[in-house]
Formats: sequence, C-alpha cells, structure tokens
Amino acid sequence: MKNRTFLTTLVLFLLSFNLGIVIISITTFKDTVNRAEEKSLDEHYFITSALVKDFYAVESRGIKIEDSLGSLLQPYSYLSSDKKVKLALYKGNQLLYSNRQEVELPRHFLEPPAEGDRIVSIQETDERTHVIVSGKLPAPYDLYTMVYLYDTTDAITAWKQMKNMLFLAGLVLSSLFAAGLLLLLNRIFRPLTQISQTSRNIAAGAYETRLPVSGNDELAEMAQSFNYMAEEIQGQMHQLETAARQKQQFVDNLAHELRTPLTAIYGYAEYIQKVVRTEEDKLFATNYIMSESRRLQNIAYRLMDMATLRGNNIGRNEVHMSELVRGVEQALFMKAAEENIQITYEYRFDTLFCDADLMHILLVNLLDNAMKACGQGGVIRLVADLEDKHKVIFVQDNGRGMAEDHLVHITEAFYRVDPSRSRAGGGAGLGLTLCQQIAVSHEAELSFSSEVGKGTTAKLTFTSDE
Repeated sequence: MKNRTFLTTLVLFLLSFNLGIVIISITTFKDTVNRAEEKSLDEHYFITSALVKDFYAVESRGIKIEDSLGSLLQPYSYLSSDKKVKLALYKGNQLLYSNRQEVELPRHFLEPPAEGDRIVSIQETDERTHVIVSGKLPAPYDLYTMVYLYDTTDAITAWKQMKNMLFLAGLVLSSLFAAGLLLLLNRIFRPLTQISQTSRNIAAGAYETRLPVSGNDELAEMAQSFNYMAEEIQGQMHQLETAARQKQQFVDNLAHELRTPLTAIYGYAEYIQKVVRTEEDKLFATNYIMSESRRLQNIAYRLMDMATLRGNNIGRNEVHMSELVRGVEQALFMKAAEENIQITYEYRFDTLFCDADLMHILLVNLLDNAMKACGQGGVIRLVADLEDKHKVIFVQDNGRGMAEDHLVHITEAFYRVDPSRSRAGGGAGLGLTLCQQIAVSHEAELSFSSEVGKGTTAKLTFTSDE
C-alpha cells in the first residue's frame, strides 16, 4: 500500500508540475514571438508609410525612384545598427535594395496580398531565427514590396535557456519531493508496519507482543486499541489453554477412576464364574462387585448433576436457615453418630436467597469432607454469619488439614489429597467440584484455608446483596 501511495502521488505531482512548466514555457514563447511580431509590424508600417511620401516627393521633382533608392532608404539604416534588422525592397521579383547580404526568401513573401495586407512569419535561416514582414506599398506604388526581417535569435535562445532551467529545476524539485514523500510515507506507515509485524508475531504464538504507544494522536489511540485487543486475545488463549488442560486432566482422571472398579468387577465376576468356591467366598465377591458398582453409579450421578448445573439456570427463593440447617443435620446425623463426630450449627441471619436442594447438597458435601478429614472423635462447626455486609457460611473442622499446594486443586474433578483413603471411603472425587459449580451458580465464592495437623476451613461468600 505504501508503494502504491508513493508511486501514485509522485506520478500525479510530476504530471502536474511538468504540465505547469510546459504551460509556462509555451506562454512565454508565444509572448516572445508576439512582441517580436508587433515590433516588426510597427516598424514595417512606419517605413512603408514614410517611403511612400518620399517616393511622391521624388517624383514630384521629376526624378526616377530607382535612381534615388539608396539615398531614400539610407535614413532607415539606423534600424539595422544592431545588426538585427534587414530591409529589402523588391519590384516584382527583382531586388532593388538591401542593407544586408541577401537572405533567400520563400516566393510567397515576394507576392504579398493586396494593398494593406501583410504577411508575418517566423523563419530559421543559417541557424538564425527571423521574424519576416512582407507587404506591398500603397498605390500607386503597389509594384514595390517592402520586406522587413527582424533577427529574434537572442530572444528565442534566452527562452530556450529559461525552458531548460525550468525543467532542470523541475527535476531537482521532483527528486526532493520524491525523497520527502518517501520519508513522510515511511513515518506515516511505520505504525501500520509495526501492526503488521506484531500481528504476525501474535499469530505465531507470541501473545505477549505489544505495540509501542507514543503521543496522543489517532495512531496512538489505534496502538492502544490494538494492545487492548492483544491482551484480550492473550487472556482468551490462556483460558482456552487452561480449559483444554483441565479437560484433558478430567478425561485422564475419569479413565483412571473407572479403570479400578471395572477391573475389580470383571476380576471377581470371572472368579465367581470359573472357580468353584464356597458360598461365603461368593458372597464376599458379590459384595465387592456391588460396592464398586455403587461407586460407578455415584460417579455417574455426580457427573449428571454437574452437567445439569452447566446447562440450566437455577431458580432461587428465600429459604429459612432453620429449615436448611435442619435438613443438613438430619442427613448427617447417623454417620456423625457412628464416627463419634460432634457437629455444631450456628446461624446469625434468618433467610438465604438460594436453591434449597442445591444448597443442601453443597453443605452436606462440605460437612462430609470435613468428617472424612476428622475421623473418630472430630469436631466440626457450621457457622452462618455476616462479613462486610455479605452473607458467609463457614465449615470448620479440626482434622488432619492439608498443605498449601493442595488447596488450589481440591475443587478439580477426581483430585485426591489422599487417594487411597478416598477410594476406601467410596468417594467419587467429584464432591468439591460439584460444590464449586453450585457456588458459581449462586454468584458466590468458595474458598479454603488449611493448616496441616490443625484442620481445614471452607468459606462460602455470597457476593450478591440478596
């Protein structure tokens, strides 16, 4: 684009500039010729008018005109003092008088039109340029033809020099204009070149590449907009890479989770089919098959719950905290009693704007994970309170806790802080992932803090004002 702009602008400038020079040259040439022709016509008229009077005076004294031509024309020799003028007097085709060496004239100059009309022309002879004026004398002397030649070579030469100087100046100015135009276009198109190069770098994967921003003009605004776009692209690409990595990790973990129970189910089924065992052995194998089948069923249900959350908008209503806490307490009472775990419930606001069923699932999952972390004789607190004018629910346990590097991963599907313990408890590895999705669907933030040997706290913060 820059080259096309440069060539187009330069061609238009050269055409316009040189056309101007041609017009000036032609105008100047015409002016030079017109002034020479006017001078020649004026002097020719003056000479012929005076000569007619002289002829009449000579004839009135009875003297022949041809015998007195030298003395009659001598007074006009001053016109040729600068050697630029030549006078010639013809009678018919016969030259009667000339004050310079003879100049060969075309025949039509010796036969000019009728009285009062004159022929004016430019003629080059012997590398000289002359303005030639030819005309008959008035009657009764119309047999005579006066020819006036004016040497305008110097004026034409000066015009040619001026024309050459104009074209030379035009060449110099055109060169300077071309250089200036190229520098200007390079400066104007430099941001576009940078944008093109930066775009190629981003397309090649260098998403951190940015344009330099300087000034406050339109180009600076364009650079800022481009950098903003590049930042958005970088962010989107990072999200896509993260999502792709998480999906691949999810697939890998799911395949791992399914392989173990399926292998056990197939092995025990084959054991029952091919080996003769006692009823007690068959019952043991059947119970293991059922246990692993339930775990597969649990994984399937949890995956369905997460798919439902992703694909639908939940319906929320004002739910009384007393009813919500009562349902959670009833769901976990038996297990807490079996494990000798003490769970206390405190709430300092009356209602919560939520989906009651999903919030029940979220709190039960958090408390269930806390119970697994505590073991026998553990203590767990569920506290619903206000913090910075936002409703917050804490689930705090005094269990074994976890290291800092585990906290950022515990909501990922199938992630296990203690893999062997999770499988032993029949967990699907999807509970906290489901909790995270429920929190997001309620415009809430789920966070965790933990210290090894002292326990873990799950914090659910509702960011909306409802």
